[in-house]
Amino acid sequence: MVQRDRSGFAPDAALPPLVEKRPQTRTIHSVALADDYAWLKVANWQEVLRDSSRLDPAIRALLDAENSYAGEVLAPTAAMQKKLIAEMRARIKEEDSDVPVEDGPFLYYDRHRAGGEYPIVCREPVAGGDEQILLDGDREAEGRAYFDLGVARAAPDHRTLAWSADDKGSELYAIRLRDLESGKDRAETVADADGTIVWTADSSAFLYVRVDANHRTAQVYLRRLGAHPSDDRLMVEELDPAWFVHLHESSSRTHAVVTIEDHVASECYLIDLNEPLAKPRIVAPREPDLRYSVEIWSETLFIRTNADGAEDFKIMSAPIANPGRGQWVDVIPHKRGRMIIAMRAFRNYLVWLEREAGLPRIVCRDLVSGEEHAISFDEQAYQLRFAENLGFARDLLRFAYSSMTTPEEIYDYDLATRLRTLRKRQEIPSGHDPSRYVTRRLFAKAKDGELVPISILHRKDLVCDGEAPLLLYGYGAYGYSIPASFDEDRFSLVDRGFVYAIAHIRGGTEKGWHWYLDGKLAHKPNTFSDFIATAQCLIDEKLTRAGRIVARGGSAGGMLMGAVANLQPDLFAGIIADVPFVDVLNTMLDAELPLTPPEWLEWGNPIEDAAAFATIRSYAPYENVKAQSYPPILALGGLTDPRVTYWEPLKWVARLRATMTGGGPILLKTNMGAGHGGASGRFEQLAETALQYSFALACVAKGEV
Repeated sequence: MVQRDRSGFAPDAALPPLVEKRPQTRTIHSVALADDYAWLKVANWQEVLRDSSRLDPAIRALLDAENSYAGEVLAPTAAMQKKLIAEMRARIKEEDSDVPVEDGPFLYYDRHRAGGEYPIVCREPVAGGDEQILLDGDREAEGRAYFDLGVARAAPDHRTLAWSADDKGSELYAIRLRDLESGKDRAETVADADGTIVWTADSSAFLYVRVDANHRTAQVYLRRLGAHPSDDRLMVEELDPAWFVHLHESSSRTHAVVTIEDHVASECYLIDLNEPLAKPRIVAPREPDLRYSVEIWSETLFIRTNADGAEDFKIMSAPIANPGRGQWVDVIPHKRGRMIIAMRAFRNYLVWLEREAGLPRIVCRDLVSGEEHAISFDEQAYQLRFAENLGFARDLLRFAYSSMTTPEEIYDYDLATRLRTLRKRQEIPSGHDPSRYVTRRLFAKAKDGELVPISILHRKDLVCDGEAPLLLYGYGAYGYSIPASFDEDRFSLVDRGFVYAIAHIRGGTEKGWHWYLDGKLAHKPNTFSDFIATAQCLIDEKLTRAGRIVARGGSAGGMLMGAVANLQPDLFAGIIADVPFVDVLNTMLDAELPLTPPEWLEWGNPIEDAAAFATIRSYAPYENVKAQSYPPILALGGLTDPRVTYWEPLKWVARLRATMTGGGPILLKTNMGAGHGGASGRFEQLAETALQYSFALACVAKGEV
């Protein structure tokens, strides 16, 4: 048994809240499922997402009691939390501005004022002149517990600003229209939208995505300025609840692209922004397991796709006038292990972002000569991403680079001359010397022999004697790759002697699409065993030892936290589970929840498939809580979270406390005014990070917290 020092927690805290057991049993595939805490899910959850005051008062009181208990147990860390907030804030350049983006006669940019929580949307004339504030996020957020500015997009004639905001954390955005001459919003609004906006070419209308009663994006509408909402024109509709609708503007700005997708297939429609009332044109009807996305180049479509067995994707082309599957021809061939992630089209170039052996690079092809060249960097682990496109006709690419030691740098890259111009380097006001730190990669051997990449950050003077505390982060789902990017907050742990490690486990696409497939459905347990293998590798490398590792993950990564806590609790000094998807079996058995039908392709459908039911039941964190000792656990939830509903962490914590034989403490902190993303303000978010980091420090404390 690993011995843990718990001097970082209050030794005489009151007993945790007692959650009443109300036993319920149902039989699924001849298996009896007992659930003492099913009652914590309210029947009116849709209403609660829109108005949290509709929550059952008894459950609200229970969440408040949990918050009070967590605060009492963590009271010894209060001073450390304040210290962490102060030093993390000192790393933020409070009065800061984005690199401007030229659009017609104006340069558009966001900036923050000193002390401001939210962005200020601005523009100034390209020819020179005074700044015009189009929207002040701090002012719009006044009096609101939560505020998220979704999109602020000027019309092509630059006279109207369409902007969206969510003021509940439930990801239901309202779209408003601001006259840029008067600075006042028009009376008309669009409610229950997903926040995206695409203007028509003549500035007379815009496209948006409506969210339905079950919180699914299902319809694209066209709203004409000044028209009554009842006159909104339905452009695209998806009735299958397993598919989601998304909207974006093409790089050429000639079309809106509507993408309808689930976890294994997709389908795209084009809406001509010069003729928005014309019937949307389908690119290629959906086919089983066919995924594709499109970019527009003159009269040609470039298509990133997995067609013809290209599991790591290739790029094809087709004429816009006749874009069906029979017209697709290869442009960039498939290469297994080289994952093509995204692409951009310019007047004379096609540019794509790819990842091979876990490292990204940007490749640029001259569309006239066919010549290619790549943009890459020398560090062992780093991130590249496309920044906002500067315009189809300019052949100028904007991209961002960072690593775990190097703050983000924004470059403008001339695709013809290959001249790279640094436009902005992230400034750390309190100071940052990359030479004091080391970032590197290791590979852990999984139980089936696969090599799992690990990105590592630590101080250069770290002594590898196996005694360092280590924070191990993991996600491993949906094909999402965790970048080895810069995060200034991490240095609050690293400077205190922590090693920070990212486990690039199966379920992501760090090593190609097969890395994702090997971590979903029946192969999902690989995600959990990979994480445990990375922990063991870090122990073998003398970077830490069992009982000095704090594991951290959120959402689907929170499911990972719950699973590894059940499987090998002695490895960990503590576990941080942020909005954790831990009640996965019961959620996948409830077809009415927002994400359940589409999620069946990720986890399996336990309603219809007995094998999927058995697999999920074998690892679901809530179902597999055991009579054993658990490490300290901090679970965090959001009351208006539509993705991982508040009752998931609440039920999990209750079952843990009722079942475990020792260990803990088990803590739950619910943000009563936010959803999946937590607090909305840039400084408010620091308090949540400080809570997690102070918990991590308390888990490995030897009297210093």
